[in-house]
Amino acid sequence: MPTERGFGSDLTAIVECENGPFFVKAMRNKPGGRRDQMFREKAINPFVRALAPAVLWSVEDTRWVVLGFERVEGRRSDLLPGASDLPTVVELINRVGEFALPEPALGWREERWDWWADEGAPAFFRGDTLLHGDINPSNLLIGERRNWVVDWAWPTRGAAFIDPALLVTQLVAGGHSPEEAETWAAGCPAWSGADPKAIDAWAVAYARMTRVRALRKPDAPWLKAMADAIESWANHRGITDIL
Repeated sequence: MPTERGFGSDLTAIVECENGPFFVKAMRNKPGGRRDQMFREKAINPFVRALAPAVLWSVEDTRWVVLGFERVEGRRSDLLPGASDLPTVVELINRVGEFALPEPALGWREERWDWWADEGAPAFFRGDTLLHGDINPSNLLIGERRNWVVDWAWPTRGAAFIDPALLVTQLVAGGHSPEEAETWAAGCPAWSGADPKAIDAWAVAYARMTRVRALRKPDAPWLKAMADAIESWANHRGITDIL
């Protein structure tokens, strides 16, 4: 049965079988980043199972790479202003930041924003924290008995403030004012203890990256909305010279 989630995968489905059910994620086995994401998620899974569904099996052939996860029940989190999920979401971000940096992640230096940053700014993005790197409502699941952080497709080693900063951009995109969004992020020690210059440098890089992506894909209005949200937040921080 195909799922409603799994936007970054070639196939996601719930498989009912004698030994299941399983949540299955599959990518075509071609060189490139998306294939590599599958191997990263498999490698990191044993270290993040306090929050993530377990990878129970994997299969690879010349055409496909497939991961089979335990099936979990949960709905996407609500990040709208006033939502009751917001304290839980902040708690989940903090728990991600508490994971020890495991051996597989030692070489996964966070570099995805480097190209878009001002000269010298990428140094602010370095660190020894395990980052989820894709904080959004679909990856923060709220269940009846426990909550989950899913889709560990591109974990990296970087500065601790980045996951809370990603939450800020999602909150602004969800209708919070930048000030309100930063108030929620202040519940994260990784955010409250960060150098404001580092956050500013990252905001500039992310705003540039997202705006260019939005211009390249005019048929994806969500990208424009995200770019507008990030620029609004950057302007709130006194940053006006972005592009």
